[in-house]
Amino acid sequence: MSGTTAPARWLRELAAAVPGSRLLGDGLVRGVAEDSREVQPGWLFVARRGTRADGHRFVADALERGAAAVALERPPATPLRVPVVLVPNTAAALGPLAACFHGWPANRLALVGVTGTNGKTTTAELVRACLAEDGHQVGLIGTISVRIGDESQPARLTTPGPVELQATLRAMAERGVTAVAMEVSSHALDQFRVDGTRFALALFTNLDSEHLDYHGTMEQYWAAKARLFEPVRCEQGVVCVDDPWGQRLAAQAQVPVLTVGQRPDAAVRYRVEDRLLAGSTVHLEGRLGQVVIPTRMIGTVNGANVALAYVAARLLGVPDASARAALAACPRPPGRFELVDLGQPFLVVVDYAHTPDALASLVATARRLAGPEGQVRVVVGARGGRDRFKRPQTGKVAASAGWVVLTTDSPGEEDPLSIIEQLRIGTWEVPDAEVFVEPDRRAAIALALGKAQAGDVVLIVGRGHEGIQHVGREALPLDDREEARQALAALGYGPAPAGSAGRRRGGAW
Repeated sequence: MSGTTAPARWLRELAAAVPGSRLLGDGLVRGVAEDSREVQPGWLFVARRGTRADGHRFVADALERGAAAVALERPPATPLRVPVVLVPNTAAALGPLAACFHGWPANRLALVGVTGTNGKTTTAELVRACLAEDGHQVGLIGTISVRIGDESQPARLTTPGPVELQATLRAMAERGVTAVAMEVSSHALDQFRVDGTRFALALFTNLDSEHLDYHGTMEQYWAAKARLFEPVRCEQGVVCVDDPWGQRLAAQAQVPVLTVGQRPDAAVRYRVEDRLLAGSTVHLEGRLGQVVIPTRMIGTVNGANVALAYVAARLLGVPDASARAALAACPRPPGRFELVDLGQPFLVVVDYAHTPDALASLVATARRLAGPEGQVRVVVGARGGRDRFKRPQTGKVAASAGWVVLTTDSPGEEDPLSIIEQLRIGTWEVPDAEVFVEPDRRAAIALALGKAQAGDVVLIVGRGHEGIQHVGREALPLDDREEARQALAALGYGPAPAGSAGRRRGGAW
């Protein structure tokens, strides 16, 4: 999201934003970059030490491109021709330096950060809807897109890098945005991407086995999430305590925390009434009184997301009636239990679920929709370069549906067949399941839809809204929703008549 050009600032002003910094010279700075290839004349180059490369190696390149100053962790071996700011940790300094350069934009916004493994996208969208209903001009930063009002652009990362983040927040503030809902990933917290940004509220959804290829252990994964709930980063927390990680966070957080959950000791307790394809109704009681919220969110798993969003909205001053109206009207985000309907007599669902817990909840919802006569059929793969340890469990959960085809997700530079084999190991624990292997994802989707009978539910999981599949070093177009439509069309189904969504031939769902 572009905005006006930020005014030039003195290097001494930026250095003051970083505790322990030391200034060697001074001068005007007209921009900030962490990638030497992006440096423009007059900019500050921050030599960030990353996981793959050390920015100190690219100082000469930045100077050739016109850098007016550099930020380093150690004094240069030979004097440089530009001012230098020495900082204890360039990665940690980058956020505050960028935030200061852009005028500390988060301080002009009611900023809500949502972290956790599952539910971040849905919860952020629900919070956005509540704030918009209350009259705010709202921004959204998340996995699917970066949005200001009705303007949207695809997101590159769940949480942008520090320079991009601060520029985006400034652009939002300059365009009249007063509140922002933002997903905050564990990678972003561990890599200091949101340092220099203070949230009015931080929300925690849950913790499931994910990203252990990066964090190593669940303990370290949780610790990264917990950084959001430190006083330097947020004023208040809202924590779902349905799992032990949330309970621990609520007990150890250094900021005031309001708890949400199904436990009797939660400050705000919720229960969910499942209305199948009509959505779900969330009942709240406790600190904020008794509230009934009918929503369009399918599945009981969304109860926590709705409860967190309602509590967040109320804490930010949104009236009860406005919050309830927004939550009742808010549609499901793209790729989150998204129905593909060409009039076929079975349900086709595309969903982003890619952890064992999320997939288990999705299968349970599908089983309720299929009823005693229908079959749940799952098309599933696993992302390459990600946590290998969860793959057998993912395969087991998928096989628990009774019918599964194992296929390719986005393997990157991993061998797709090796990934599938790791999924298949988990299916051995469900000996009665029908298990198929089809590495071609398009063919796997077509296989599942071709086998589906009236009343079945076909789940195509793991990619959701994504439209690109990474195979080797290639980025190939692949959208599960479009592939499902094409496969259904090939089976002879056509566009569903107006008003027929969610129905099957011979009866209502």
